[in-house]
Amino acid sequence: MKTSTDLRELLNRIDHRGYPAYKDTRGSWQFEGYMLSIDHVQGDPFAAPSKVSVHVPGKLAGFPTELYDKKHKRIALQDYLIRQFSRQVQSFTFKAKGSGKSGLLSVSRCGQEILERTACEIDKNGMVIVRMEVGFPANGRTINARELCKILFEFLPGCVKKSLYYSALDAKAVQKNKELSEDQQFIRQELTRLNLSAFVANNSILPRESGVSDRPMKGAVPFQSPESMEVTLNLPYHGDITGMGIPQGITLVVGGGYHGKSTLLKALELGVYNHIAGDGREYVITDGTAMKIRAEDGRSIKQVDISMFINNLPNRKDTLHFCTEDASGSTSQAANVVEAIETGSNLLLIDEDTSATNFMIRDELMQRVVNRKSEPITPFIDRVQELSNKRNISTILVAGSSGSYFHKADCIIQMDHYLPKDITAFAKGEAAAFPLPEEPVSPANEPSYQRIVKVDGAFRKNDRIKIKTQGKDSIVINKDTIDLRYVEQLTDMEQLGTLGQLMKYAQLHLFDGKLTLGDAAEELGKILDEKGISAVCEGNYVPGGYAMPRKQEIYACLNRYRQLRM
Repeated sequence: MKTSTDLRELLNRIDHRGYPAYKDTRGSWQFEGYMLSIDHVQGDPFAAPSKVSVHVPGKLAGFPTELYDKKHKRIALQDYLIRQFSRQVQSFTFKAKGSGKSGLLSVSRCGQEILERTACEIDKNGMVIVRMEVGFPANGRTINARELCKILFEFLPGCVKKSLYYSALDAKAVQKNKELSEDQQFIRQELTRLNLSAFVANNSILPRESGVSDRPMKGAVPFQSPESMEVTLNLPYHGDITGMGIPQGITLVVGGGYHGKSTLLKALELGVYNHIAGDGREYVITDGTAMKIRAEDGRSIKQVDISMFINNLPNRKDTLHFCTEDASGSTSQAANVVEAIETGSNLLLIDEDTSATNFMIRDELMQRVVNRKSEPITPFIDRVQELSNKRNISTILVAGSSGSYFHKADCIIQMDHYLPKDITAFAKGEAAAFPLPEEPVSPANEPSYQRIVKVDGAFRKNDRIKIKTQGKDSIVINKDTIDLRYVEQLTDMEQLGTLGQLMKYAQLHLFDGKLTLGDAAEELGKILDEKGISAVCEGNYVPGGYAMPRKQEIYACLNRYRQLRM
């Protein structure tokens, strides 16, 4: 094994040479207490930074096995360590000088959600691996080895020793981090046992700081459950915790504008992920399969059976295998519901504000003027009970303008100044004076999901496939854009990076003209679960900057990939 001394000697030899000489630094170098691996060296100082990883053996890292012996605990510890490492690194970025990206030290920026990331991994033996980017310093395009020595021999060792060793960390903070992950996992298991779709703890802070900040709002009204909906759970570490248990079935959230309806729904959307301590939503836990459903004008739809909601189009277009490159609000929302069913989602989250009105309801007057035979759309209100009773798919719906869903809801919550009230009995009583028109609706047939994806020969022959992400909005594969702006439960751009790799892997290795889109999505999810993100990343090293998406988002990405051939 080459040592840090060998690396220093090498850097002294190549100092002031042309930038390509940095390629000689690739490989593994043993430092005191850890191994430094230079996995990829940038082509010039203005190119994407070099890829570097730090490997700390389990015996030296010293983390007790009980902190990472289960998946949820391991992910929580990885998240904690990368946040600690990032704080240390931030103070040194660009302290080494030079041209272009010289001196850049970049580590994954974690949000409020706890995600599994390639930026930090802990193996079964307790080895800690941290991946980062480093801008190798240069003067113009000439190597500045002295500045790189500062990074590798002064800055980085200090960051490693202060953040990746158990002995250097606050043991109580590490323990609390583990305990929180255990409590969160306990609540998730209890949802199923108690037939709940979600749990929102009392004193949670749901409003966010601003539209561009996901931090908790200062001075916000703490959440307080209505007594009739209170559930008390005995958590392993926190002890008794009381909050609002949202039952399975149909839940309607109503209230005046700006009273917190959408704020509650947003918290529930992101409750599929665990949150860090201090976020305010640590104990907001939602069924992990939940999907946010909305209208999505302009999305592509490929061979989706939307006949449950749309039939008998005047142009005789097939709705059993519906295709369009430019979906309307109603057809896109219908497709989103059917695709959610295909993923195995047990909970649909819908906001009236982002829904197609004609997909959601048809009032009595409209039904009198335009009879059902002339209307190809079966609105969601006519299917919501069928989804609940026959398919065990619950719905949480935010509504502010239409009272029609009062008749269908099992539970009705009114948000009043950010506080929920259980008004089920009152609303049902008032709704009795406004009966819905009796128009029988035939039960929907089981949607067909036999969408075979053909081989894309041109894609497989292309040996220079380029993938880039545009924030949380889209993935570009070569020149093809996958628009994910409205897949609202994608919470980190690193998840899109992983999805891009998954799409490439599916095109190269899965789509064979026999496999369905659903089978491919399930296989991709299985690969991630069993082998991790590295299994779909080509090359001889695992890059940092990728985060784990849910199976639901894998389906969503495949369904929006316009270049799939069916």
